[in-house]
Amino acid sequence: MKSAEIRDAFLKYFASQGHAVVPSSSLVPDNDPTLLFTNAGMVQFKDVFLGVEQRPYCRAASSQRCVRAGGKHNDLENVGYTARHHTFFEMLGNFSFGDYFKRDAIRFAWTFLTEVLGLPEERLWITVHVSDDEAADIWLNEVAVSPERFSRLDEDNFWQMGDTGPCGPSSEIFYDHGPDVPGGPPGSENDDLDRYIEIWNLVFMQFERSADGHQTPLPKPSIDTGMGLERIAAVMQGVHSNYDIDLFQALLKAAAEVTGTRDLENKSLRVIADHIRSCSFLIVDGVLPANEGRGYVLRRIIRRAVRHGHKLGQTSLFFHKLVAALVAEMGDAYPELAKAQAQVEKVLLAEERQFEKTLDKGMSLLESALNDLQGNVIPGELIFTLYDTFGFPVDLTNDIARERGLSLDMASYEAAMEQQRQRARSAGAFKVDYSHSLVLDGATAFTGYDNLSGQGEVRALLREGAQVSQLATGEEGIVVLDQTPFYAESGGQAGDSGYLLAEGVEFEVRDCQKQGGHYLHIGMLLSGSITEAQPLEARVDNAVRAATALNHSATHLLHAALREILGDHVTQKGSLVDSKRLRFDFSHPEAVDAKQLKAIERRVNEEIRINSPVQTEICDMETARQKGAMALFGEKYGDQVRVLTMGDDFSVELCGGTHVLRTGDIGLLRIVSETGIASGVRRIEAVTGAQALTYLDELEAQLEHIAELVKARPANAVQKVGVLCAEMKALERENAQLKGRLASSAGSDLVSQAITVNGVQVLLADIKGTDPKSMRDTVDQLKNKLGASVILLAAVNDGKVALVAGVTPEVTGRLKAGDLVQRVAVDLGGKGGGRPDMAQGGGTDVHALPSALKSAAEWVQQQLSG
Repeated sequence: MKSAEIRDAFLKYFASQGHAVVPSSSLVPDNDPTLLFTNAGMVQFKDVFLGVEQRPYCRAASSQRCVRAGGKHNDLENVGYTARHHTFFEMLGNFSFGDYFKRDAIRFAWTFLTEVLGLPEERLWITVHVSDDEAADIWLNEVAVSPERFSRLDEDNFWQMGDTGPCGPSSEIFYDHGPDVPGGPPGSENDDLDRYIEIWNLVFMQFERSADGHQTPLPKPSIDTGMGLERIAAVMQGVHSNYDIDLFQALLKAAAEVTGTRDLENKSLRVIADHIRSCSFLIVDGVLPANEGRGYVLRRIIRRAVRHGHKLGQTSLFFHKLVAALVAEMGDAYPELAKAQAQVEKVLLAEERQFEKTLDKGMSLLESALNDLQGNVIPGELIFTLYDTFGFPVDLTNDIARERGLSLDMASYEAAMEQQRQRARSAGAFKVDYSHSLVLDGATAFTGYDNLSGQGEVRALLREGAQVSQLATGEEGIVVLDQTPFYAESGGQAGDSGYLLAEGVEFEVRDCQKQGGHYLHIGMLLSGSITEAQPLEARVDNAVRAATALNHSATHLLHAALREILGDHVTQKGSLVDSKRLRFDFSHPEAVDAKQLKAIERRVNEEIRINSPVQTEICDMETARQKGAMALFGEKYGDQVRVLTMGDDFSVELCGGTHVLRTGDIGLLRIVSETGIASGVRRIEAVTGAQALTYLDELEAQLEHIAELVKARPANAVQKVGVLCAEMKALERENAQLKGRLASSAGSDLVSQAITVNGVQVLLADIKGTDPKSMRDTVDQLKNKLGASVILLAAVNDGKVALVAGVTPEVTGRLKAGDLVQRVAVDLGGKGGGRPDMAQGGGTDVHALPSALKSAAEWVQQQLSG
């Protein structure tokens, strides 16, 4: 069976068993701020398992795309060198949320493997936890597996979501590749070899683990299973390595073609074939190359793939060409990949080009370091800097070293790399996760769409990250209510501010965040005390909420205008809206020019003037898709979603935020700036309402001030400034001509100061008050007049020393201008460098100039006399 057929068979089988087939969620988790990437099928159901989210189904199945290349789960260094490690893989899973338990989970798995896929029973080996007699009884007595193919294990068969929370025993199903493959059964001494391969893990979530380690039975035990599609495909296709399955074979052939390689068994080809999957899907899900967090991991994966292309001898740009082959293999299962193909190719091509430039920089740095190298070992710190800062491959450094009879200090390099791995593992710490401190059922009810105040009862209190029973005056903390009108930060909209009040009690809410289903009112208790179960009046700051709503609604209009004017490839990549401004990040491969920006701004303001009602509707996800609703980046959606419509379907998006009643409430939008923030990602900042009027008032005040400075009226200030600029340019040309004459005159005077050293004219002089351009002109004139020469001119301007050096071609073999400038600049507390024939530099220690010139003159004489 082909991989696509296995995926389809799995989903169809579980659909026939009453499971809702749920699409793969994004690789960027929207319900776990501490997780770098989605790394398992259960991630999108985490809140369902915790009981803080309700779905209209109690059993589900999915084929979830996963990435393990950073944070806790990081297989990057193993990829390509083992048969089953990948940065990207698909996990088939079936889930029960308090519905069926062990008996049905085991029956479903056994039936699918032995009847649907037709695997022989004698090739399957079962393991259970040592304590799980119930699962053992089901396997041995009901399913009737052979006791000879059955093991009881300890830590290998117990799963937990974290140090606290849901946990339970598991049962794993292994496939026996046969006696021709080395290795023993699970639990034996050599079970880490390749004969017995785990293909399916069935987790029986039946306990809640507390901080003290005590396990309490869950009221509704659940099921979480996971089976790697690539692993089961290898079994079904009779191959031992995942790279031999149909999906990878197609990618390997494509990689071989674009790199000009014939050896399909080459490990570098495996790396490239694996990495095009993770890179492409990460870009599809909104991740772009960057120097931190998820973007940093993506950049590392791309550059690792390109590095392996270089190992195969491919020096031209190739990696982006593999996207088409990936779409051919996986585009049917993941239509979003096919739709984003052009964008993925653009991002990869841009990163390849950037890497090409950094390779050149790395080569230059390496050459410079090798020239100054003492001994025959390249330091590990240099190797790491080349790799980490410039992306310069270690094996390329090693090739150059080998050519020159040098070796690498790999021990120091590995130590530096380990420190970098630690930084990469911690890159996922995006927000503080308070949920582990909350021992609380249910969820906070949000009443803030219709009300800005209301009564709520205190459900929990947090201080310094720990749950407490009381907050006292002056303490900072967090209040959790059973219901609240406060909007919690989500979808780019800032959380509300305001007050929680009671007689003698005033708690200032400075921010509102959401963890799971609970709203966290973060702030300080200004007076009184707060205890659990206490009733409080929650009062949102109306002015701040209203101003925030203007900006949030404006982002929806802005998004629609961008897509209308720039194209459908524009998608939101992030946003931030508060009461003062809006910031909108979107995908676009180039800067938006002034004409386009003005057209976008006009289009938004046109919709504002139409003053159409802003409509909201609660519906299921399928209905929302039929309406053409777009999802907002960073927002989390359940089965029932809130659809926001503006204008005559001008903007239709899913959004849980707060908005204006009519578009005219926004008043006015003014774009303040447009910049690039990452490869293929642009950012627009804008203001609305009163803030937009204030911005225009400030611009008008600046124009009036400019008019006053140039002695004109605001109406003709541009004309007057134009006249002054023309006059200034004429004066600059005249000034340059005068400086040129002075330089020529100074050059004639300086010729007489040159001394002859071993047939070379040497001139080191302080020419006071001359600018660097005039100094360069003077050096060129002196070269012509002196012939074979070494020249260094220095001048003090504005408390700093400027240096210019020139060396004629016949002398550069003995002395280089860059070395001369650098030597003097260091003595002046500065730096410098350049070409062998011309260099510049400078320093700040003006008083050291005479001694620096004297020292430099002695050094020049030594170089020329040696």
